Parts: sequence; structure tokens; C-alpha cells
Amino acid sequence: MNNRPPVIEAENVSKKFCRGLKQVMAYGACDVARDFLGIRSDTKHLRSGEFWAVDDVSFQVNRGETLGIIGANGSGKSTILKMLNGIYLPDAGEIRIRGRAGALIEIGAGFHPMLTGRENVYINGAILGMTGKQIDEKFDRIVDFSDIGDFIDSPVRHYSSGMYVRLGFSIAVHCEPEILLVDEVLAVGDALFFNKCTNKIRELTARGTTIVLVSHNMWLIQTMCDRVVLLNRGKVEKEGEPIECAFAYAQIDPVSSPECEIQPDHYLPVVVRHMELRDGQGHAIAVVKPDSPLRVSIGYLCRKELIRGHVFLRVTTSDGYPLYTSYSEAMDFKHGEGAVKALIPSFSLLRGEYRIWAGICGAGKEADRYHERQIKISVDPGTDFPDSRYGVFYNRVEWQIENSRVSRIKTRSNSAGV
Repeated sequence: MNNRPPVIEAENVSKKFCRGLKQVMAYGACDVARDFLGIRSDTKHLRSGEFWAVDDVSFQVNRGETLGIIGANGSGKSTILKMLNGIYLPDAGEIRIRGRAGALIEIGAGFHPMLTGRENVYINGAILGMTGKQIDEKFDRIVDFSDIGDFIDSPVRHYSSGMYVRLGFSIAVHCEPEILLVDEVLAVGDALFFNKCTNKIRELTARGTTIVLVSHNMWLIQTMCDRVVLLNRGKVEKEGEPIECAFAYAQIDPVSSPECEIQPDHYLPVVVRHMELRDGQGHAIAVVKPDSPLRVSIGYLCRKELIRGHVFLRVTTSDGYPLYTSYSEAMDFKHGEGAVKALIPSFSLLRGEYRIWAGICGAGKEADRYHERQIKISVDPGTDFPDSRYGVFYNRVEWQIENSRVSRIKTRSNSAGV
């Protein structure tokens, strides 16, 4: 049993800011004067024009754990990361950090624009706790990982935002921190560098590095994190499994029904009235296993005498990222109610929460949509699919293992990442 204390503890942490510049300056001067006179300032109550960016937030992170922090813009994610890194002091509550932290919070934070990339490597590395000798030993690896080539000897003010991120991330991970704080800055890099960064994060995690990751990329959150904190307007909305928190974040309608209409339908010529999900035996389901058949029943109402068009089926991640779309052949929708059934022989997705959208469109398809409706579905592989942590799609793969004496075929399930 592990009795070691968490490496990060945030206990009832709050942070407030002021909206108006004049008020910020006035309050700042007042607080400095009170500190000079030895009068304790009241940080637990709001003054005129102030608001709580983070309000009574508590969480813990254990050694070697990857914690994701998600939420809409302005929910307090970056403010929490800056308090963990010591950039901001909390106005209430307490933060305890046990270990050396490295941070990648803002693009180019700590870089001097007039100095070269080489000079900034040494400055930034020293800020993160590396000695000159350690930087010398790792310098070539830092430059190789960042992929900025000869630009290392150019002033960083000439760098693109992507080059800033590459160099900053490379320095942060090569200082071998015990705790790594990463904000949404990875979204600036290209796809190849993004993959390189995620592989590096997995490598650090395998070595026991504790990581706090802020991102709007729900695939990254679901595949990289052990636990997630969902923030809403500065407060903790939910904490727990990455899949559950990602789906809670993606909810666009607070109603409890699993179905959710995305637009009013009273003026539309044809609408989707209801959806039903059934397994291969015809039983209604909300949870399916990978590689299992799925039947979707789509009921519609046509308000005109005749409309010619298509029914489409779209599968997306919980946060709306499209995975694939299928269209029916052109068909006639006649006045009144009707139904269409779609069979997916193998629902080839791995563990997670997804959305199935059914809609009706004209000949122009995406450019000529009439109406659509969505329904939630969960994929739970149980114990039958051990390789189901990473990736989105599932494929059956046949492995052929040969040696000098025997040739044999082995079949096993395998996950295919995206």
C-alpha cells in the first residue's frame, strides 16, 4: 500500500481578479500600503468590480499520475496552472507541491525576444533548475527534439508561434521535472510535433513523472489522463474518470433524456422524430461492446407531399469530433410519418462515450441538411479487449508468427489509434 502523500495538493483554493484597470491600480496601491503598515488585507471577500476566477477548488495528484483539467474558456484552468507554478498566489486556500516542477503554460514564457534560441535555452534551462553543465549535455537533444534547425542561432522574435512551442516544450521535458504542468499550447504545433509531444509525455509518465494537463482536445484527455477535473465558472463541476468528465463537458443540453434535438423543427419540411438503438437480437441498448452489431431505427415526419433526399448517420466523439458519416441511397419522403433502419454490422470503436447523429438531407447532402437528432451511446469492452486504452477504432488483426520449425496463425484483438 502506498502511504506517500500526494505530490500536489490544492485545498479550497480561490483566486480573484478585477475587471477594470483603474480599480486594479487603486486596489493594488491600497494593498501595498496595507502590507507596508502591517495591516492584513482581506482576500476572502470581493470588492467592487472583482470576480472569482477560481472559487474554492480542491484536488490532489499522486506521484506518477496524469491529471487532466478541462472546461470552457474562462473556467479557471490556466489560472490554476499558474498558481501551481507559483506565478499567482491564491487569495484563499493552500497549495502544496512536493517535487521539482517544470511548466509549459504560455507560448514563449521566459524567452527574451532579442536573444537567440541558443541563449534562451540556457536562460530557460537555468530557470527550470538545470545547471550549465546539464544544459551543455542535453543541448543537442533539446535542439533535435524541437526541430528548429539553424534557427537556434536566430533571435526568437523571428520565431513563429509553433517554433516558440517546440523550443519551450523541448526545454521543459529535458529538464527532467518531477512534475510537469502543460497548458493548451500544444494545439499550436503541427501534427508530427504533436505526436512527438504525446509520445514524450507517455515516456515521462512511465518514468514516474507527475503531469497536470490542460487541454480542449478530448481525445488527448481521454487517452493520456488517469483522472480529470472539470471546471465550470471557476468551480469544480465534476471529478473522476476521463470518459465521464469529457462527456459531461460536451453536454449541450441539460435535459436528462438521452436524445437531444439541436434546432426547433416547427417550420422544417421533414424532421427526425425519434431514434432507437438496438443490438443484434433487437433489444434496446445504450451500451455496446466493440465489434458488435448495432441497429439504428430512425423515425421521421414529412410535412410536404413529397421530398426526395437521403438519410444520414454520423458518429462523433463526445465532444463532437466527427469519426465517420454514412448516407442512404436517394429516397422519397412522403407526407406523414415513416421510419428507416440502419444496420452497422460491426461497431468498431473502443471504450468511450460517443454520439450518433441521424438526419435527413436533400441532394446536396452536407450543404442541404433539413434536420438531425442525436443520441448518446457508450462503448464498454469489459474484459474481452485488454488493449483498449489507447486509440478510437477497433480492428481485428491476424498475426502470423513464423520460426524455423513451426508456422502458425494466432488471432487477437488489437486497437488502432488515430
